[in-house]
Amino acid sequence: MFAARSIGASLLAGAMVAAPAMAQDAAAGATLFRSRCLACHVVTPGQKGVLAPNLSGVAGRKAGSTTYNYSPALKASGLKWDPATLDSFLTAPMKKVPGTRMVISIPDAKQRADVVAYLSTLK
Repeated sequence: MFAARSIGASLLAGAMVAAPAMAQDAAAGATLFRSRCLACHVVTPGQKGVLAPNLSGVAGRKAGSTTYNYSPALKASGLKWDPATLDSFLTAPMKKVPGTRMVISIPDAKQRADVVAYLSTLK
């Protein structure tokens, strides 16, 4: 009986760990990005960002590592833009990196997941 409980508890714990992540929709993220982010950010490779950095190839890149006048806080953050970090940053940029110049957040988790999915497509 003890073994059965242990197996059941293990299966339950495994099911909790393996819970499916929120579905991401890069196309919806692109639409949201165009309406909320494109006023400041550019995404064309090689294009110079004026109000905010170019986000082409942002996924996997070290924060503050491209040619742009980043805030000292973002340059010193040591962040790498993986999906979890992008999600956390877009939730509350100034909380994640106090002193950043990024003031726009995406409080809705589904919209944020979609934008992160879109950013991950930019090469």
